[in-house]
Amino acid sequence: MNPDRTLHGFKIPKSIETSNRMSNPMITLYTVGTPNGHKVSIALKLLGLAFNVHQINFSKLEQKEEWFLKINPNGRIPAIVDHSNGDFPVFESGAILLYLAEHHDPNHLLLPVDPKKKSVAIQWLMWQMGGLGPMQGQANHFYRYAPEKIPYGIKRYQDETLRLYRVMERGLAESDFLAGEKISVADISCFSWVASHEWAGLSLSETPLVEKWLHRMAAIDAVREGMDVPTKNSLIERNFKVEQSSAQKVASEASKWIMQGQGSKV
Repeated sequence: MNPDRTLHGFKIPKSIETSNRMSNPMITLYTVGTPNGHKVSIALKLLGLAFNVHQINFSKLEQKEEWFLKINPNGRIPAIVDHSNGDFPVFESGAILLYLAEHHDPNHLLLPVDPKKKSVAIQWLMWQMGGLGPMQGQANHFYRYAPEKIPYGIKRYQDETLRLYRVMERGLAESDFLAGEKISVADISCFSWVASHEWAGLSLSETPLVEKWLHRMAAIDAVREGMDVPTKNSLIERNFKVEQSSAQKVASEASKWIMQGQGSKV
């Protein structure tokens, strides 16, 4: 039996350790199979880093427990602990991507070497963090999870997300990926959100370059592997279509812990 681990003076109980752990992981990823969580797992797969996964239990508000708040005071996923750097914790998906690029990417797979192209990639990353993610997240909420259907809220966030898809369409007019001819943090940060467009009740019919980019991304091994963390995800296999037979049940179950989490003080 493994002893309790200590992080920044706080003991993490054995009960939260993931089964089938690697003996000497470089990183532990705390995550759930959401668009934000998939950003980091895709990046880790692309870099080929050894990492363990702990799937946070939202239904039990595990993300609000004190041990996890020592890793991420915001009580959200994803977060990582870098065991190769003194058990250093990093939270916020965009910050994690930049951290990995700075500390674990000698081959510059996440960010271009060229300063201008690097800046472009970071600009798109910030755009995703401040725009696409929050807006589509709200579209998801009002369309799938809200306890009452508010047409104005649904239309407001669906329309804004579609506008952001059109921004991506413009960005992809000159190259296969958002920051040039190679994948970068720009594409990784956007992929899992765009991949779940139907969950927000949206279509890519007016953004053909975005749709082509989506399939181009899905053909990359690390992307497919990263989408299967922490559990198998069939979204790519379903050609990004929502599984209608189970959609209502999934949304109803998720709505319960979303509403529960909204009542939390942290």
